Amino acid sequence: MTIRCVIVDDSERFRASAQRLLTDQGIAVVATAADSHQALHAVEHEHPDVVLVDVGLGTESGFDLAARISCSPVIMVSSLAPEDLAELLVDSPAIGFLPKEQLSGGAITGLLQTTSPAG
Repeated sequence: MTIRCVIVDDSERFRASAQRLLTDQGIAVVATAADSHQALHAVEHEHPDVVLVDVGLGTESGFDLAARISCSPVIMVSSLAPEDLAELLVDSPAIGFLPKEQLSGGAITGLLQTTSPAG
């Protein structure tokens, strides 16, 4: 089964490169979004298997957006070091965190599998 993904990042360059990378690795990127409004619209209409949300969305907080997404698992992404975000990540509803330089289809699949019920 192909994983359906929405990418949320305020950087058009990152969205495009992440979409190419993940598509090449078998992840179906069904939408991209630059802000919370676009992201919530995409999630509502696409019903993705996972939503990748940048920690910082310009003037918005990716953590605030993650708290508003209830129908799909969220993975936070950032170019910041995980230790710089540790406290925020613990309090986040996200299922995990990926540094942007470690983003891959395998990493996403791994995080989804560790949070799925055994079966």
